[in-house]
Amino acid sequence: MSAGTYAPKPGAAPVGRMIAAQAALETKMLLRNGEQLLLTVVIPSLLLVLFSTVDIIPVSVEETGGSGKPVDFLAPGVLALAVMSTAFTGQAIATGFERRYGVLKRLGTSPLPRWALMAAKTLAVLVTEVLQIALLTAIAFGLGWSPSGNPLFVLLLLVLGTAAFSGLGLLMAGTLKAEATLAAANLVFLLLLVGGGVIVPLDKFPDGAQSVLGLLPISALSDGLRDVLQHGAGIPWGNLAILAVWAVLGLGAAARFFRWE
Repeated sequence: MSAGTYAPKPGAAPVGRMIAAQAALETKMLLRNGEQLLLTVVIPSLLLVLFSTVDIIPVSVEETGGSGKPVDFLAPGVLALAVMSTAFTGQAIATGFERRYGVLKRLGTSPLPRWALMAAKTLAVLVTEVLQIALLTAIAFGLGWSPSGNPLFVLLLLVLGTAAFSGLGLLMAGTLKAEATLAAANLVFLLLLVGGGVIVPLDKFPDGAQSVLGLLPISALSDGLRDVLQHGAGIPWGNLAILAVWAVLGLGAAARFFRWE
């Protein structure tokens, strides 16, 4: 080795490797956080079991696809709720406090680009969602769920829904103070839980409200999943389009306005 030669060669790693390493770290942090697990796993599981077994909010036979089993209506909505709780609420709160404590400021001095950090966080969310969906699916099957439809359409909805909620969560975390993010993210979670077609069908709301609520990402995701898994419908172009618009707007705004400190 000649004088002045370094091994390994100094310099930034390829962007793909940096994203993979950051995504692995983000995943470990998500799975180790007890509060996040409560939000992303325990609450959706309890809601699925409670509303499937106790007649708190009556669901008509038409809404259950003719089966008469509430779980057939509730399971797709709870899957959508799980995506929102991880990609939006949990990620917004965690990232907001990382920003407050200076973690993101230190990452900002590294070769990791801003967009690559967002990509890594989104990948970590996807890994967490795989575990969520596996657990919720097992619970739903235990409650008598009988899904149908094309799994590819379900995958498209989940990926676009994740991108949409991830962009909105990162936008909130990167522009608001940590305390404001904590309050706003939890408030939005509760409002969308009630008004997003997750547990309460949208047709229970006034006609004018239905038109507005139907454009929300949680409504598009839950309705799309319900059309495919409950009714065996074809590819839900309308719901996918709504989610794609939210994903582009959310991720684009987050990449533009996200502040490291």
